[in-house]
Amino acid sequence: MVFLKLEIKADLENVTDFAPSGDDFEYFFKVICNSCHEEHPKYVSVNRLDTRDLSGSRGSANLVWRCGYCKRESSASFSPEKLKPYSAESNGQFAHFLTMECRGLEFADFDPRGQWTCKGETGTVFSDVVLEDGEWIDYDEKAKIDVRISNIKSRWTRA
Repeated sequence: MVFLKLEIKADLENVTDFAPSGDDFEYFFKVICNSCHEEHPKYVSVNRLDTRDLSGSRGSANLVWRCGYCKRESSASFSPEKLKPYSAESNGQFAHFLTMECRGLEFADFDPRGQWTCKGETGTVFSDVVLEDGEWIDYDEKAKIDVRISNIKSRWTRA
C-alpha cells in the first residue's frame, strides 16, 4: 500500500478558493500498473462517492482497476481528509490537493476537466468554472475586473 499525494498549482487572477464543484466530482487520472509498469492509454475517472467491491475480498475502493496487459487487479481510495481548495496564498506554487491510498497501481497525471468553483476577491461565487484548454476567464461584476485561472499543473509525490 502506498499513499500518493496530488499537488496542484495554478495562476489565479483576482480569484481564490479554487476547488471541485462538489463531492460527486469526477477526477481523471492516468494510471500505471505496478506489476508490469504499463501506463493505461486513457484517463480513468474516479469519484469520491462511488465505491466498488474488490474481487475475493470483503473490502471496497473508489477505483478497482484491472490492467489490460497483465490482468492484475489494483485499487485506489481517497484519503478521508477534507479537501482543501487551492487558495490565493498558494498562487503559482504547488499546494497539497488530495491524497490517495493505492494498492498495485500509481497515478502518473491528473486532468482537471469537469466543473470547478472559485470565489472572486469581492466574494462573488463562480460555480461554473470549466477549464477549456487549461484556462478559464470571466468578469466579476461587483469588482468590475477580469478574473482568470490559468497554467494549471499537477504532480504526484509519495505522501
